[in-house]
Amino acid sequence: MKNKLILFLGLFLSASLAVMAQDNISPARKQAIDSLALEKVKDLSKYIAIIGSKETQFSEANRVMDRAEELFAPGAEMGVSSINTKEIAYYKVRRYFERLMALNYDRVNITWYDIQYISDLERQPDGRYVGVITIYQRFEGTSIETGMNYKDTTKKDITIYVEKKQTQIAGRTIEFWDVMLGDVRVTETSA
Repeated sequence: MKNKLILFLGLFLSASLAVMAQDNISPARKQAIDSLALEKVKDLSKYIAIIGSKETQFSEANRVMDRAEELFAPGAEMGVSSINTKEIAYYKVRRYFERLMALNYDRVNITWYDIQYISDLERQPDGRYVGVITIYQRFEGTSIETGMNYKDTTKKDITIYVEKKQTQIAGRTIEFWDVMLGDVRVTETSA
């Protein structure tokens, strides 16, 4: 009985290590994942600029909000800050986009720059990998009627989740690594 238990544990451990080895990300795959993550962050940047622009039609902004939401993991939140207060508010992604679209400015210009990884992907106990991308956001809002002009620069950390998923193609199950954006945390705001 003891030998059978040892044999079973040995087989279980071997199978577990084989599965873990399959889930490890090769350097070439990691480079492709990094590129996909950066591309999704750049897409989000474009979507935010479109949603925030006062020249964007309401129907177009809603369509872009739907596309932007697809980039995020469920439950993700986005941080909002101001140079006028030390508080940072966090909103679910859709609510953030709705608030952005409703800002009380005649012109809004939002640009992201200096987009870079600050932490390498780390494997989590659930099999996912997690990393962080840092961006700088320049926000400019102008109200012609009141002459109000607001500008700030915010440093934000975007959590990146990488996990293996499956899809069916022509009756075959295909596994692939997918990237989802997580919380967007404000780390610094300046004029």
